[in-house]
Amino acid sequence: MRTTAPPSPAPSATATVSGSRRYGLRVAWMMTASGWSANQFSALLGSYRSGLGMSESAVTGLFALYVLGLVPGLLLGGPLADRYGRRPLAFAALAVNLLSTLLLMAGAAGPGWLFPGRFLTGVGAGALLAAGSAWVKELSMPPYETPAHPGTPAKRAGLFVSAGFASGGLAASLIAQWAPYPRVLAYVPHVLLVLAACAAARTAPETRPDRDRAAPASVPVDKRRFRRAILPIAPWIFAAPTLGFVTLPGLVGGGLDGWETVYAGIATAVVPGAGMAIQPLARHLAGRHRVATGATGLAVIALGLLLAVPAVAGARPGLALTAAAVLGAGYGLTLTHALTEAAVLAPPARLARVVSLVWTLAYLGMFAPYAVTLLSGTFAVGTQLSAGAALAVVSGLALALLNRHRDGHR
Repeated sequence: MRTTAPPSPAPSATATVSGSRRYGLRVAWMMTASGWSANQFSALLGSYRSGLGMSESAVTGLFALYVLGLVPGLLLGGPLADRYGRRPLAFAALAVNLLSTLLLMAGAAGPGWLFPGRFLTGVGAGALLAAGSAWVKELSMPPYETPAHPGTPAKRAGLFVSAGFASGGLAASLIAQWAPYPRVLAYVPHVLLVLAACAAARTAPETRPDRDRAAPASVPVDKRRFRRAILPIAPWIFAAPTLGFVTLPGLVGGGLDGWETVYAGIATAVVPGAGMAIQPLARHLAGRHRVATGATGLAVIALGLLLAVPAVAGARPGLALTAAAVLGAGYGLTLTHALTEAAVLAPPARLARVVSLVWTLAYLGMFAPYAVTLLSGTFAVGTQLSAGAALAVVSGLALALLNRHRDGHR
């Protein structure tokens, strides 16, 4: 007679599964699929301009449409994941993510399919970021999280998202440059990645805290600390990289002689790649004083924007790629800061909704390329980039001043 039951995904299994790093890594591939879906489209912007005859404003608007879908996906995904569980929300979001890519593939036959495809890409990615970030964090809890690095599990989700950002754009651009039917085949790797991520995470258990054991939903979030430590920095998290791989390639592409698509793909890989490469420094700064991570990230973003000014003025692709890498490093530092703070200030029962709010504020920065396009008729792009650098410095000073009395480990 059988006396033991197989592992259950019920909330009561939380204490058993929270230290399972193996499950955390498996679920993290869902985050990679989310990042991949965002940037595979970015690398094809030039192809849509030339191949489908779409205007610059239409193409940039399609990029911004992603954010319009992402915000409700995040804002609804977080509370729903806290209420019904991380697992069902993550798998539902992954299904929407797959549907969006299929619609983008249909866009090769008619541009009208691109609009719902791009919108649903944001919805699926937003819900997946909200539920998946909390799921990965809870599956990667102590003993892997140490007091010196309180946000390590939260940053793991950010690293896998960055890996998707870096890989998706590069793979799509290489396929689009040399393969037939580029606006169809460029999306095939994401379809395969979604299926693989689904298979990898299918046995991962639920981790939503048992409301009888975890902090109740009524436990308040430290809103004052959220406003001081996260609000000044959050929009810069994605404003910086999108300027690096969306705006700059289009402004320096005149001298690339037909290699615009590959260059754009390299830029989409370099930016998040630099964000991943900067992680050892980010962890070092976070271990000593977490506010320093964010302030340093904003200073690095300002430097990247200043480097972009002569790159745009002289149409210098090499310098633009350097500026993009610096912006990517700033992205890595600011993302680490925000996710670390969210992991520290959120009660367990509210983790997904706090993380979703962080991602929502961060993704508002993805409107930056669209703003540059709209304002280019009134202000020179170099002037806008210089003003952005000054604003990043001001934001960094505000972050440091608002948190000047806080100890790095509190």
